[in-house]
Amino acid sequence: MALDAALLSAAERDGACTLRLYAWDPPTLSFGRNEPALRRYDRAAIAARGLAVVRRPTGGRAVWHHREVTYAVAAPSSVFGSLRDTYREIHAMLADALTSLGAAVVLAADRPADGVGAGACFASAAGGEVMALRGGKVVGSAQVRGEGAFLQHGSVLLAADQEVVAGVTIGDAAAPSATGVAELVAPERATWDAVAAAIHRAAAARWLVPAVAGTPRPEVRQAAADLVATYADAAWTWRR
Repeated sequence: MALDAALLSAAERDGACTLRLYAWDPPTLSFGRNEPALRRYDRAAIAARGLAVVRRPTGGRAVWHHREVTYAVAAPSSVFGSLRDTYREIHAMLADALTSLGAAVVLAADRPADGVGAGACFASAAGGEVMALRGGKVVGSAQVRGEGAFLQHGSVLLAADQEVVAGVTIGDAAAPSATGVAELVAPERATWDAVAAAIHRAAAARWLVPAVAGTPRPEVRQAAADLVATYADAAWTWRR
């Protein structure tokens, strides 16, 4: 989360455009920036199950990050336009990637996103998110806008294991409507490496960006290091 936030700062400061792909170790429960986690999720149950937890710099609702390819895109706001246009364009790229692997996916019809108090991210789909043609949300995303730049990141599910969120929800919890890539393509095409490579190729083709991976600049890595304490602080994670 600290590195994603640093990439947003770099986009604000000097117009840097970045696509980042990563995984989580250990698996982690994340809350959206303004999600009311204190009244929505059972902190004692989370601790008893030994779950790592963090609050994202972006909005949206809770996600269990485990078997997934996590992506982040940071760039000036002018690159794709409005929040909604940006959301749809990034998801169109991800849909291209999954389609290239043989997955039957579509973009969800336009509809307002549910509020931050509505439960887990994968309980429902917002307009433009990537859905399996036969049903179930494959990609969940969140976005934040800064000073002339945006950060959008999200989860491309390899496996639909979002029941963890429901298991630590206070009161009734909507069942997740999630589908993993492993349910849509051959096993060898549903690995982290295969899906990440497909995303790199789709971004390169659609956005005319380099298809090879690089590393963040030293100043971005330093900015991320300076932010680590914030995102590791329980006061931030449980601030509301």
